[in-house]
Amino acid sequence: MQQSFSLDQQLVLVTGGARGLGQHLVRAFLREGANVVINYHTSAEAAQRLADEAPGRTLAVQADVTDRAAVHVMFERARQHFGTPITSVINNALPDFSFNGDARPNVEQLSWDNLHHQFAGVVGGALNTTQAALGGMREIGFGRIVNVGTNLFQNPVVPYHDYTAGKAALLSLTRTLSQDLGPDNITVNMVSGGLLRTTDASAATPEAVFDFIAASTPLRRVTTPAEFADATLFFASPWARAVTGQNLLVDGGLVKN
Repeated sequence: MQQSFSLDQQLVLVTGGARGLGQHLVRAFLREGANVVINYHTSAEAAQRLADEAPGRTLAVQADVTDRAAVHVMFERARQHFGTPITSVINNALPDFSFNGDARPNVEQLSWDNLHHQFAGVVGGALNTTQAALGGMREIGFGRIVNVGTNLFQNPVVPYHDYTAGKAALLSLTRTLSQDLGPDNITVNMVSGGLLRTTDASAATPEAVFDFIAASTPLRRVTTPAEFADATLFFASPWARAVTGQNLLVDGGLVKN
């Protein structure tokens, strides 16, 4: 029988966990009893404030996820601190990006630098954390990798060309990794949202856009970061032990697979 861990037995890493959607992901796992490593890049104070909400069950660690060596050091620190390997990795970290369609490069302005910035952060970061996690996950015979995606490559209503391309590539990596790692009892899935009300990233979004999205969903409201975080718990839980290579859309039914 394959090894399985309930959420309250797990050590979970949330990249980009100090603010925005990341802090909601951290709180969701803490609520379910997990220990959580809060990765941050520049938001040291926010990460420590969040860690202070659950003393003894959290560890805030600075690391640029695009730096392979720094990511491996982060995993080593987490294992030394908690005495166990990381069991679940939530790849949430995002390169600097403003969700404001008027401020994004259009097709004439789009450059390879724009695309490369997103690929390096979104795809490169997830690759680095996955590789760093493999030794510990194989040692205990269990692992869960959850990548944060977007519904925009199915419903490209705004010109976020670079962001959308990076997330689409991450879905492809999700599926190929799931095939590779399944024999090790490591599942790899994606949870994809749309516009969330409200995170740091969506703070620049005009109210009219929120209203339009809400009116377009069956639930007639915009998904919250907390609702998105709750759905993410599923893929790390025993309930999803036979689910891998999948992309779950959490957007109030706006986009349907």
